[in-house]
Amino acid sequence: MVKSDQFNITPIVASSSLRTLAYEALKAAITNMDIYGRAEEVRLDERKLSQDLGVSRTPVREALTVLEQEGFVRSEARRGVFVIKKTKKEIVGMIHAWAALESMAARLACERATDAQLKSLREMFPEFYEGKPSEHLDEYSDANIRFHQKIISLGQCEVIEDLSSNLLMHVRGIRNTALRQGERAEKSIKEHVQIIKALEARQSELAENLVREHGLGLASHVNTYGDYLE
Repeated sequence: MVKSDQFNITPIVASSSLRTLAYEALKAAITNMDIYGRAEEVRLDERKLSQDLGVSRTPVREALTVLEQEGFVRSEARRGVFVIKKTKKEIVGMIHAWAALESMAARLACERATDAQLKSLREMFPEFYEGKPSEHLDEYSDANIRFHQKIISLGQCEVIEDLSSNLLMHVRGIRNTALRQGERAEKSIKEHVQIIKALEARQSELAENLVREHGLGLASHVNTYGDYLE
């Protein structure tokens, strides 16, 4: 399994807009990075990106301009383009926003998801029921993010999905880092199991509250352990 702290990018095939395709490929690669699991800044080499994507530098440059406007990267004269890292205060705010979105998605999932979709959660996330998370943190970290994305998806609300997608890069990185601090992993896995039970029982209010409290717990954790973000 390729670790998420590497910048993995897939070559694109020319079809319609090369800028759009380059943008989508770069955004996906940035989102999948664990940018908070490393101390150094992540610099993007325009020439190498062009080679990796198999296109000229023009659509890459245009895509990076859009990503900069959206707050994913920043451009510095004579230094290059860097993936943006947020401060602790900014991260906490983003977690609060994610918690609000995901908790509503959980409520909607109880109303909109099929029985089969809700019952499949246990099978989709065996990592929550097998052993201790500290024994397989890489696998659990991946399952952790997929779980929260799944709740968003089960809510079947396109607006929530769109809004949360722009928070994912930073929330993903912080969640991965947090699991390796204190007893967050053990606490997180217990809360996930409780959330699944509430969703299976279609207890919408309980599911909403559990998801919200889970998110607020992460925000509190970042406040305690997140001095490295300053």
